[in-house]
Amino acid sequence: MTSIRAVIFDMDGCLVDSEPMSLETLGDMMGAEGLPTTRDELRQRFLGVSIQAIVRQIGEALGRDDLHDFAATFEERLLARYPSELRLIPGICGLLDDLAARDIAVAIATGSSVRRLGITLRVAGLADRFGNMTFSADQVNRGKPAPDLFLLAAERLGVRPDACAVMEDSPHGIAGARAAGMRAVGFTGGSHLHGMQADHARRLREAGAAAVLPDLAGMADALLDRQATGV
Repeated sequence: MTSIRAVIFDMDGCLVDSEPMSLETLGDMMGAEGLPTTRDELRQRFLGVSIQAIVRQIGEALGRDDLHDFAATFEERLLARYPSELRLIPGICGLLDDLAARDIAVAIATGSSVRRLGITLRVAGLADRFGNMTFSADQVNRGKPAPDLFLLAAERLGVRPDACAVMEDSPHGIAGARAAGMRAVGFTGGSHLHGMQADHARRLREAGAAAVLPDLAGMADALLDRQATGV
């Protein structure tokens, strides 16, 4: 019998395959500001990092403090692509069905804004799956890798942190989940990780992931600590 009573999902790269769009949009905007970068550099530096923290880092690199509209412009450009380009992670609805059948509560803890969270779930058709158990970095003082967002989700779920498991695709998210005292399982099946799955799996394990899976087959058992195996 598992001790896990709730699963908390990261959103981008775990529920929806949105990270390629995010990285492309961010890279284009950084280049326009005079800070060209590559997709690999973006994946290494910013995966799982809130846009507010990213803007701070960009400002420091450029020696500027006038990037006040960067985050809002980034979100507008990204969300404009969602109706035609946003896709679910393959198998995510089956995983949610499996957890529901086992009477496991679910929630979302994302570094995205409250607005982006709501639009993403509506476009992806997932809003009814989570109800009001959706939480954004906007709602806490410290985003991932701090534990604040995960602890907020557990509190609202009414489940002890040690009875929660987290599915994450970023080392920051894994570290935050572990800091909250939760079981953390890594996921490397998003298309943004193609070509670097093995290296990213290593980084997720180093951050504290109990298991790392390249797809959603066996993910329910991994989250519930039932003899799952990973890459």
